Amino acid sequence: QVQLAESGGGLVQPGGSLRLSCVVSGSIFSINPMSWYRQAPGKQRELVADITNGGTTSYADSVNGRFTISRDNAKNTVDLQMSSLKREDTAVYYCNAFDPNRSLDYWGQGTQVTVSS
Repeated sequence: QVQLAESGGGLVQPGGSLRLSCVVSGSIFSINPMSWYRQAPGKQRELVADITNGGTTSYADSVNGRFTISRDNAKNTVDLQMSSLKREDTAVYYCNAFDPNRSLDYWGQGTQVTVSS
């Protein structure tokens, strides 16, 4: 089992920044990659960014250049630094871990990010 716990969400003005953090615990040896998803009201959950064990990253076009995903293997954390936030970034953000050996997805409980003036 893998447990994920997100933190760092909140209310921010357009153009502002927030940093989300996800602490990973449990049987994490085969987890790859780690990802951040988001789900806005009335929309499907979408992939925001992911990072492999080797540090390779990828981003959705809508956040590329504004968001940065990073991981600290020693602390078992995956962070999402969000800058130049827009109203359309408002969503619940979820941390995700994929176990390719078991074809299992693990999810955190989500953290709300609201971009509003």
